[in-house]
Amino acid sequence: QVQLVESGGGTVQTGGSLRLSCAGPTSGAYTMGWFRRPPGKEREFVAAISYLGSSNTGYADSVKGRFTISRDNAKNTAYLQMDSLQPEATTVFSCAADSRAVGKFSRSAAFWGQGTQVTVSS
Repeated sequence: QVQLVESGGGTVQTGGSLRLSCAGPTSGAYTMGWFRRPPGKEREFVAAISYLGSSNTGYADSVKGRFTISRDNAKNTAYLQMDSLQPEATTVFSCAADSRAVGKFSRSAAFWGQGTQVTVSS
């Protein structure tokens, strides 16, 4: 069983930044990524990164240029740097891990964390 633990959520003003962390698999070459669940909507994809790192990443169009995903395999941790945050980003962000490639990373990912709340105040 793979356990994922997110941290780094909190409250920030519009235009501010947060960095989320996901302590993840201690073995196995998993793709890791982030999803968020806007109020009243299904969980949606934010970003993903392959085990090989920043050479293979994917982003939702809505976050390209503002969010950056990275990972440190020596620390078994993935990160999501979020800049220029807007109030519509207020929701729970969840980390996920799966053996599928970045291009096939989806809501059906095998392993999930509990989530961390991000609140952007206007």
